[in-house]
Amino acid sequence: MSAGFYEMEICGLKRELPLCSLNENLQIAGFVMFGDPEITVKCAEELLKRAPEFDIIVTAESKGIPLAHEMARQSGMSYVVLRKEAKLYMRNVIKTTVDSITTAHIQTLCIGEIEAAQIRGKRVLLVDDVISTGGSLASMEKLIYKVDGNIVARMYVLAEGDATERDNITYLEKLPIFDAEGNPM
Repeated sequence: MSAGFYEMEICGLKRELPLCSLNENLQIAGFVMFGDPEITVKCAEELLKRAPEFDIIVTAESKGIPLAHEMARQSGMSYVVLRKEAKLYMRNVIKTTVDSITTAHIQTLCIGEIEAAQIRGKRVLLVDDVISTGGSLASMEKLIYKVDGNIVARMYVLAEGDATERDNITYLEKLPIFDAEGNPM
């Protein structure tokens, strides 16, 4: 392992994740699927093996998009992206807020009436790359419930910190949290 990185194996593939400081005492390992089709394909395949029956995949913008796309491609199902801001094409926008540890400010998640109609009454598979505090998950859940979707599973590639103890999620690997010197806690 290189200094400033954490090496881990995900679906049989080794990756070096950069350590990122949250504050003077705490670091996390940054996992980004963008630009890594090999790991995206493998993780999608493994998560789909563990998924219950579903009608549609939902993720939040942005790092979960490649995973949702690949899971949709492999399963033949559609996917919806909950956007960070309303776009001109969106009508009757429904919004909620997100407080994520990887973003310095409160964000918004929103969905338009077209996407809401795709979710309404459907069995929803929520997917994302990493869960930590669960802030993003709570926001995604709020939007899905507002449009009458039925969440059948919450699936992640990695879970870190207290998220590893949750009994309402499925994940492939545990990701440790690190002290200021880069030692797993």
